[in-house]
Amino acid sequence: MTEHNTDPLHGVTLEQILNALVEHYEWSGLAERIDIRCFKSEPSIKSSLTFLRKTPWAREKVERLYVKLMRTKRPL
Repeated sequence: MTEHNTDPLHGVTLEQILNALVEHYEWSGLAERIDIRCFKSEPSIKSSLTFLRKTPWAREKVERLYVKLMRTKRPL
């Protein structure tokens, strides 16, 4: 029997998550949904990744938004 991982974040890097969110919402939409300065003031993937890797609560919010986005894109 093959075990199927149901975790939507399994095998997805933080950079892939952030790129998908920026592609879908753009920086301004992302900043509206998650109030983090690195999304508002001169946002970049590199600076955001640095912040998110050091800040667990912010990373959790980003991951939750990504899971929500993926659920709306792919019907279960």
